[in-house]
Amino acid sequence: MSVPAMPSGPAAPPGQPGKAATAAWIGSALEYYDFFIYGSAAALIFPKVFFDESDPATATLLSLATFGVAYAARPVGALVLGHFGDKLGRKKIMVFTLMLMGLSTFLIGCLPTRDQVGGLAPVLLVLCRVLQGISAAGEQASANSMTLEHAPPGRRGFFTSFTLSGTQGGQLLATLVFIPVAALPEDQLLSWGWRLPFWLSVAVAVVGWVIRRKLDETPAFAQQAEEGVVKLPLVILLREHWADVLRVIAGALIASVSTIFTVWALAYATSDAVGMSRTAMLWVGALANVVALAAIPLWATLSDRIGRRPVFLIGAAGSAVTMFLYLWAVSTGSYPLTFLTGIVCFGVVYSAANGVWPAFYGEMFTTRVRLSGVAIGTQIGFAAAGFAVTFAARIAGPGGDDWSGVALFTAALCVPPVLAALSARETHRIPTESLGERGGLGAAQPEKVTA
Repeated sequence: MSVPAMPSGPAAPPGQPGKAATAAWIGSALEYYDFFIYGSAAALIFPKVFFDESDPATATLLSLATFGVAYAARPVGALVLGHFGDKLGRKKIMVFTLMLMGLSTFLIGCLPTRDQVGGLAPVLLVLCRVLQGISAAGEQASANSMTLEHAPPGRRGFFTSFTLSGTQGGQLLATLVFIPVAALPEDQLLSWGWRLPFWLSVAVAVVGWVIRRKLDETPAFAQQAEEGVVKLPLVILLREHWADVLRVIAGALIASVSTIFTVWALAYATSDAVGMSRTAMLWVGALANVVALAAIPLWATLSDRIGRRPVFLIGAAGSAVTMFLYLWAVSTGSYPLTFLTGIVCFGVVYSAANGVWPAFYGEMFTTRVRLSGVAIGTQIGFAAAGFAVTFAARIAGPGGDDWSGVALFTAALCVPPVLAALSARETHRIPTESLGERGGLGAAQPEKVTA
């Protein structure tokens, strides 16, 4: 159904949409390089460095739990950073989150081990992981709002997808860095080798600051600031958009596919139960992410033509099936099957949901609460997805080899995203200035309060 023409909102300066997309891509890549090297280390290194090796299964479980700690911190970060992002602007939050992520990741590389300081070591690790989670909470929502509000009409899906293709780029970079590190002799790997990827985050902070400090604020937010920003965006969000916040929470559970694929499947494949090579499994992730870099903008462009809902549904429902095939392939120990199903599952099918959600979620909200709505909704859902790895480790049993139980668990987590998409409005043809309005495209705006 076509949408009546609406008056155009404030236009972005020439070239600014591309600049915003590039800044979102590079910033997200650098940010999530930091975030994902922790996932690889939690699966391969930290059980032996920060936890008691006398019980390898328990050590792995505790290490994977620290991976989930960042996801628990993310809703808190979303509340704070979403509030200030809707009051002070997208750019300030984008710069702050990148600097915080770089610092916390560098500090992880400097931490003493369990052999050096005992129980204090995992405590310090968790504190740094919490800072990573707070940073990540504001990163995607601010970059997503920035690109959506700069994007030209009819191409919001394509431009916002740069945020997620940047995330996949960061995951690819993290994997490529860890491949030579994982190939080090065991004694070198556990003594100093694992620290190198974390120390590289100094470059993350410098490069990110240079890129993002030159970016203009969005025209939509600038106009909103002139008219008067709301004093408490969270109050407006929960009063007028509570149903959409719930949809975003449910939809964000699709990230469980990523965490299970990236962390639990890696730990399972390299365990004694399967015995696959660490290097080979890291290459599975690397190649899947290469494919995702191409697939994400293609799926997003398709959503600009046919809508967000059908593309998201393909990714959510398809991931439930293909994740089962991937974990089965891993259980066989077959490298060709594992590579093929990993690329199809994570590189192609999951990319449909992953590439379209920045536009899909962002278009549910008005400019005055967009960053809060996307940040809070996604980070609550992502928190559950982060701890999916810990639950998967428990479901896999003492031997860690019940892959079918983990596959069914992952499929169950794909059901809420499907229901969220089925209940959502289609928004791809609605003008940017009318997004999130109730009572029709011409609905009156509630009174704004100047901060």
